[in-house]
Amino acid sequence: MSVLLPQLYVVGAGPGDPELLTMKAYKILQTAQVILYDNLANKALLELAPQDCECIYVGKQPYGEYTPQERILELIKEKAFEKGRVIRLKGGDPYIFGRGFEEILFARTYGIETFYIPGISSMQAIGFEDIPLTHRSVSESIWVVTGTKKDGSLSADLKLAMQSNATVVIYMGMKKTADIALTYLEANKGDTPAAIVQHASLPHKKTVKGKVKDLQTMAEDAKITHPALIIIGPVVALNTI
Repeated sequence: MSVLLPQLYVVGAGPGDPELLTMKAYKILQTAQVILYDNLANKALLELAPQDCECIYVGKQPYGEYTPQERILELIKEKAFEKGRVIRLKGGDPYIFGRGFEEILFARTYGIETFYIPGISSMQAIGFEDIPLTHRSVSESIWVVTGTKKDGSLSADLKLAMQSNATVVIYMGMKKTADIALTYLEANKGDTPAAIVQHASLPHKKTVKGKVKDLQTMAEDAKITHPALIIIGPVVALNTI
């Protein structure tokens, strides 16, 4: 395979099920010269790449082993100029708490041509568990929050989201279940329906539903850790009506 001009494709791998990959991502993976893939991208997708494609794991296990972001950026630059087309394959959608745009901007500073291919976000996959993100006359909006900020604290946006009737979706919040529950209790909203969903599109999925005040116990009883999504709002209880 001839070396192309240096290119970076930041590609969303979707929520886990390989069949939920977009056609655009499917086609571009078949032309990859290097794939930098993360912990949440289904490894089956690597089989789409040409035989001579170099596949490099750059995953980040939450609260565990991880490839430093600085090293990932180094690899993007190094491999793009060495081999041409680099695919940065990320779970879900790269622009939703995925640092995808950060990598795009880095590549551009070195004159690397950049492309973005969206992926189905993990929060969309919770629909498999009969939890719609919105529902007429129940939820008029969605508020997507990070559960853990860069400094390790709970996002202050959660208190703002609680003041609306939005469906609240919390990414990276499994270490903060007690704090989230307490925040709702202090606002007299402890009985708000809540769910924790893990691997929603895969056979080994786990889901637990209850009230937000019991969030920590729900996670422990169901043995759900990270990565998982926390969904809070009346939409969680719709299938019980």
